[in-house]
Amino acid sequence: MSKKEKIILDVDTGHDDAIAILVAAKAEKIDLRGITVVSGNQTLPKTLKNTLSICDFAKIDAPVYAGMDRPLVREQVTAPDIHGESGLGGPTFPAPAKTAEDKQAVDFIIEEALNSEGELILVPTGPLTNIATAFNLKPKIKEKIKKIVLMGGAYGLGNITPSAEFNIYVDPEAAQVVFDSQIPLVMTGLDLTHQAKATQKIINRISELDNRIADLSVELIEFFRQTYKNTFGFDSPPLHDPCAVAKVIDEDVFSTKEMRVDIELNSQLNRGRTVCDFYNRTKKEPNAEVAINLNKEKFWNIVIKSLSKY
Repeated sequence: MSKKEKIILDVDTGHDDAIAILVAAKAEKIDLRGITVVSGNQTLPKTLKNTLSICDFAKIDAPVYAGMDRPLVREQVTAPDIHGESGLGGPTFPAPAKTAEDKQAVDFIIEEALNSEGELILVPTGPLTNIATAFNLKPKIKEKIKKIVLMGGAYGLGNITPSAEFNIYVDPEAAQVVFDSQIPLVMTGLDLTHQAKATQKIINRISELDNRIADLSVELIEFFRQTYKNTFGFDSPPLHDPCAVAKVIDEDVFSTKEMRVDIELNSQLNRGRTVCDFYNRTKKEPNAEVAINLNKEKFWNIVIKSLSKY
């Protein structure tokens, strides 16, 4: 069997983060070193509780670390319209028995990177505050990180403003630190994740697994489906965050295009936009592989294979 990839999953646990955790924890290719939590879809106490609840319910023993509770500069932004007041609307969980580690998430990222012999992959599926803070505190860890596969951004339309995607908009200054880090980076943006729609046919496939985690996943997707229909008019909700995890599991799950990506920090209309130089008009050195086309069959097989193992 091929070597396992050491990853840290950095989440702001809402519905699609929850499924990303469930997929990563059972993937043969992944050595899940820890789960770090940031504010984003909801406030940190809520995203932390959601992460612990998912791990507890699914008996995932990866350590969980609480991270940054606000963006580097801007005021806090959350997404109750999509993820509910708890950040994980729909299922009800008992109070989690699992607790967060004493160590702060940023310290864990730094320590794990320094000890990783350059093999660590960071997979952030929320705002990039934890990652940027770690880079700012200990710049030398950047040379120890193999790559970053993040969910965020878009070369097309935004979803929190007409031009910006939520994760980047919530902390654009942190995003700039990460995109400027010179670490190999895969940007899994909305142009790609909107191809990962959980249709009724997909929901049926997950239901047929007939285990408690598959049932939980269906409950999460059904809540997500309703809020996506109400907010965006989508008939089926996109599972954004598992796309980034799937890329670590199978490089061929989506195609990418190398390009320069800059983060807009100042514009009133475009703050938080990932400005992607699709046609290389600036002639600047590319700093990201930007996700383009999803192999849907491969993607759903990866998700369903992991969920079948519970």
